[in-house]
This record gives sequence, structure tokens and C-alpha cells, in this order.
Amino acid sequence: MTLMNQNNHSGYTWILCFVFSWIICLLGVFSCVAQETDGEATVLHVLARVQAHEFHPLNNDNAFTNDRTLKQHGIADLTDSDWRVRLLAVRDLVRFGMDGVNEIIKGLTHTDEHVRQVCAMALGILKAQAAIDNLESVVRDDPIVMVRSQAVIALGQIESKDSLPLLREQLKEDPSRDVRHQCELAVDQIRKQMGTTQEQLSAYQTLDPWRFESVEVGKAAQEFEMPDTESKVWRLSDFREEKWVVLIWVFADWCPVCHGEFRELIKMQAEFEKEEVQVFTIECHDRYRGRVMVGKELDPAYWFSKQSFKKAYTEQIWWPHLLDRAGAVGAMYGVDPMAFAVHGEYINRPATVIIDPDGVVRLAYYGTYWGDRPTIEQTLEMVRNGHFEFEHPKRLKLPENG
Repeated sequence: MTLMNQNNHSGYTWILCFVFSWIICLLGVFSCVAQETDGEATVLHVLARVQAHEFHPLNNDNAFTNDRTLKQHGIADLTDSDWRVRLLAVRDLVRFGMDGVNEIIKGLTHTDEHVRQVCAMALGILKAQAAIDNLESVVRDDPIVMVRSQAVIALGQIESKDSLPLLREQLKEDPSRDVRHQCELAVDQIRKQMGTTQEQLSAYQTLDPWRFESVEVGKAAQEFEMPDTESKVWRLSDFREEKWVVLIWVFADWCPVCHGEFRELIKMQAEFEKEEVQVFTIECHDRYRGRVMVGKELDPAYWFSKQSFKKAYTEQIWWPHLLDRAGAVGAMYGVDPMAFAVHGEYINRPATVIIDPDGVVRLAYYGTYWGDRPTIEQTLEMVRNGHFEFEHPKRLKLPENG
């Protein structure tokens, strides 16, 4: 072999080694990304991920999230990752299935309240009968309202008939009004055997973080498919070139602001129909909770209203109320499911999205606290005048040097 051939051979060998090394590095990067977003090797890894994250704190009542900088309910930073860490932890725990239940149960006694909360949530979604005794202990003894509330929700999802005496006792005795309300719902849910559905379980198992926050103003809206409380499926594409579409993500039946928005929608039906606007309210819950919101199940004893929503809503709600199970569509639309806590439950940001008949997103407004979004009247006015700008006067804002 000549010297030139030897040099060429050495050069080719060096190039091949260099390329091979980069391939190995890239595979390592992809592996790390996959590990971060597609689940961990063990339950303990998932819980360690939650424990290591610095969440915004709960308030003194342990029922509302306080922005760590502003010391007010909500989270001002729209790029905050609390929701993502929480949502993907629940997803990963659920993916372990029944094989991981015993380890998840151990997490109910963890020193970190966020770990305990995600464990209780995952056990409810899994309908883990083996966790009933441990969840009951949480309901009795956990000092954090948020965690007790989540354990009560889980017992309802599991349809634990043996837990009815405890839930009825806590409905009277728990010091938190928010926990008492969840007890009332759980008792009714258990009696009706309307626990976690297979659709809810599947929605969590298939959450895809690569699709999160993929909606942009001025671009085509992402297609979605969601059922309403009567199981009819609605698709965005069904209204293409026909109507404006307004998407309003609400919280839950315990939200007085949401009920105020419902009353506005009821009063303004003719106006929305005149402007050819299709309204959807959306809730990041399973079927039972969604039906409670629209008055199709029990009529809870609300602290903020003496009127019966059940009768009024049954006769007057004219728009579909959709179930965004696992917050999958909300995550795609930037709504941040499980963003912060309100009344003892982690909920999405209040959000209003307006889509024109061409399927283009004209407004995507995400709130910083429970009351931060345009009113129903302001939303319709934006459609009428074509000016899609809004900022709530009390919107939370971080200091400029914060």
C-alpha cells in the first residue's frame, strides 16, 4: 500500500470514527429526551422527579396555589413548568398499571405533598382497589387540604362502596369546605357506579408531550375530537367554512366564576346564533364530573349559591360541554392542565380561544389566576369587531426585573 493510500485509509477511518461518535452522542441525547418525556424506569424515579421540582407553594389553607414571587393566587409566568411536571408524572405512574400500584401506594406517605397528590391521582385513574385503605388513611390524617381532596376524588373514581361511611363522616367533619364538597361528589359517584372510565385511563396513557403547546395565533388550529356529556363526539373540522368557534376552558362545578359565565351564555344565546358562532365549554375531567358541571347529576350544596343549577341548566344550556380527558387537548392548545390549585384541586388555566371560519386561531388567551379572561360579552364583541386583543385589568404580572 502506498503512503497516499495509507493516508487516505487513515483519513477515512478517522471520519468514520467521528461520525460514529456523533451518532452515539445523538442517540444518548434522544434517549435522555425520551426518558424525560416518555416515562421513567421505575415508580421511584417518577416520584423523585416530582420531589426535585420546585413547585409554586400552596397558600396558608393549602387549597390555592400562590405565585412564589407575587404571593397571590395563580401563576403569572405562562412559561412555568409546574403543570407539565405534574401531568407527565401522573401519566407515567398510570402507565405502570397495576404492576406499579404497590409502589405508588407507598408514595401516599411521602414527606412531599406534591408526591402524595400525584400518587393519589394516579391511583384513582387506575381504579386501584388495593389502595382503598391507604387512601382512606390520607382522607383522615393528611394535613394538606389538596392531598385530602385528591384522595377523596380517588375513592369516588374507584367506586369504593366500603368508603361511604368515611366519606359521609368527612362530609360533616372535615375542616375544609373544599374537601367536604369533594366528599359529596364522591358519595354520589360511588352510589351511581360512575367511576373512572376506560377513556380517561387511555387519555392519560397516550399523552404526547411533543404535541403540547402546538397552537399559535395566526396559524391553523389543531384538529380535536372530544365527547360531550351525552357521549356525542364533536370535531373542530365539522365547522370549517361554516362558523366561528369559541372554546372556553372552565374549571369544575365548584367554580362560581364558571357558573357566572354559564349564565351569560344562556342570556346571550340569540346573539351568538346571529353571529354564527359555535360555542364549546370544555372541562378537563371525566364524564361524571362533566355531567355535574351541567346539572345532569346531583345538585350539590354550594356555598356560593342557593339556586338549583340542575333545573336551570337542564332546560337552558344550548351549547355542548366537552370532556377534555387528561387535559390532552388543553395541553395541545396551551391551556396548561393542572397549572395551579383552586379550591383544593389542580386545574387548567382559564382560557378562551377564538377560531375563525377558515380554521385560523385569532385569539388564544390564557389566564394567570382563576378570574383572568374576557367575559362572554367581551368574547362575542371581539368576533363582531375583528379586534382580537384583550388583557384583564387584574392580570398577574411579574416585576420587570423578576
